[in-house]
Amino acid sequence: MRFEAGTEVAAEPGRVWAVLVDVERWPEWTPSVRRARRGEPGPLAVGATARLEQPKLRPAVWRVTELTEGHSFAWVSRSPGVRTLAEHRVLPLADGRSRVELVLAQSGPLAGPVGWLYGDLIRRYLRMEADGLRRRCERD
Repeated sequence: MRFEAGTEVAAEPGRVWAVLVDVERWPEWTPSVRRARRGEPGPLAVGATARLEQPKLRPAVWRVTELTEGHSFAWVSRSPGVRTLAEHRVLPLADGRSRVELVLAQSGPLAGPVGWLYGDLIRRYLRMEADGLRRRCERD
């Protein structure tokens, strides 16, 4: 199962990136995350973890598996029968604007049923994240 959301942001990529990787502050700008706690201090890096609590979902621990500074990061969460990969990309556009692309892909023996049961919620949460990030970065 694969879900995607994106948006254009009237802010420079560096600004968008700084907001995106400040994971513990996500609850301030997206209602799809109730609480976020990093597992380690310091900048987000490969191997770093974060525990997210989201409405209607069980808490999940995410581990960063890929990171290209200023551009993208991917992290993985596992639950019985499902591996979830979430990708976050910030792309530069003309005139100092940015494009944000969010992808969530599930695999494993229970990915189909979980995607079917939670697909609408996942799509709604990705949209909330994209829109909330845009609003946060465009204010100020």
